[in-house]
Amino acid sequence: MKFVHIADMHFDIPFASLESRIGLGDKRRLQQRKVFKKMIEYIKENKIPYLFIAGDLYEHEYIRNSTIEYINQLFEEIPDTQIYITPGNHDPFLNNSYYSKFSWAHNVHIFNDKIEKIEQPDCNIYGLGFKDFYMMQNQLESFQLENKEKINIFITHASLDSSTMEERQYNPIGKGFLKSLGFDYVALGHIHKNSYQDEADQRIVYPGSMISLGFDELGSHGMIVGELEKKELKLTFIPLDEQEFVTKKFDITTISSQEELIEKLNELDLEKDKFYEIVLVGVHQFELNKMKILKLIEKEEILKLKDETTLGYDLEKLKEENTLKGIFVRQLLEEKTKENYSEETIKKAMEIGLEILE
Repeated sequence: MKFVHIADMHFDIPFASLESRIGLGDKRRLQQRKVFKKMIEYIKENKIPYLFIAGDLYEHEYIRNSTIEYINQLFEEIPDTQIYITPGNHDPFLNNSYYSKFSWAHNVHIFNDKIEKIEQPDCNIYGLGFKDFYMMQNQLESFQLENKEKINIFITHASLDSSTMEERQYNPIGKGFLKSLGFDYVALGHIHKNSYQDEADQRIVYPGSMISLGFDELGSHGMIVGELEKKELKLTFIPLDEQEFVTKKFDITTISSQEELIEKLNELDLEKDKFYEIVLVGVHQFELNKMKILKLIEKEEILKLKDETTLGYDLEKLKEENTLKGIFVRQLLEEKTKENYSEETIKKAMEIGLEILE
């Protein structure tokens, strides 16, 4: 049997990380539609009989009726494909949710918060969804497969091997325990980084988010395509997102002013199909106003600046000087000792003040 496995589409998410460029959030939401349509076209062309959507298809707080209509119209274009959706923590099966009140295409099945089995001629498909924004308990503790001779698939939105209290709020399941249940394939959602070839014969799979939501989701994003037999599984990851988020380090040690830094950033050779976070490293002896710099950069590919530099001053030496600089440094270091201000605030005040006193 063949299938496509996706998760974490997050339709109509605000894309807060793109606010530095006017209109880019709207463009990214259009790209969400484009990516989803590419997935539907792949299913059409390859006659894929099953589509598994493992949660967070949309953002409950922001989703618009027009977007739901768009999604459903695409589902109607693949009537011979059985679509199984397990709501996640961002799109739970609430009484007022679109999962509950919308009339979905005939080929769409939405799982609720009780484990349900759907029998197909070539497999049994089990699913479990969120009914609220949190799911604290593992619902599988007393679960047993009914027919181990058949291909058995489980679809859910879950946090594997949760190590923090926060992670345990989102359907916590132990990976070893999940393996012991004997499913032939487990289609998961929730983690936005794909995991499908981290071990030999991997059967518990995260496809990752279909489209990157920001600089904490680097690398390629797309869908998993699977061919499953009882004793054999072949998985292929197909990238769909046309714009990748990338971090790039830039050493400013030899740069003497903010104006020169802006000039150098504008000269960077960057790929047009990528979004960049420039991580400033090295030492500096001038004020770094990230917001001002970002506004003056002409490179539209640069969306974010991160400051990991150190001040290029010998503060221990300066504080011993009987000068305005020395007095200024001593007072700031005293404030730092008192913990009246954050490390970032002290650093910013130090770089501004010392540049003025040059």
